[in-house]
Amino acid sequence: QVQLVESGGGLVQAGGSLRLSCAASGRTFSSYDIGWIRQVPGKEREFVARISWSGDYTYYADSVKGRFTISRDNAKNTVYLQMNSLKPEDTAVYFCAAAQQGLYVYNYWGQGTQVTVSS
Repeated sequence: QVQLVESGGGLVQAGGSLRLSCAASGRTFSSYDIGWIRQVPGKEREFVARISWSGDYTYYADSVKGRFTISRDNAKNTVYLQMNSLKPEDTAVYFCAAAQQGLYVYNYWGQGTQVTVSS
């Protein structure tokens, strides 16, 4: 069992930066890949980024590549999403989620944190 809690969301002007954190409980955290997924009300969830259990592999949506960076500190049971050069279209609720290594399905989800980018 893994419990996830996101933090770090807020209101920022276009061009600004935010760092989201995903804190996990559970001794098996380091064995899970972690993803960030965002959702705008009324729209489908959108993949943002994913990091492998070891941190050796990272994946990004084309829309955030070069602006966002995902990283993890397994000693702290935390995954980060550094978001730079934010755009109004990045406005969404951001969720972190845990998936077994290499599998597509996310088994555990956090409650989400709101990111609002003003123009």
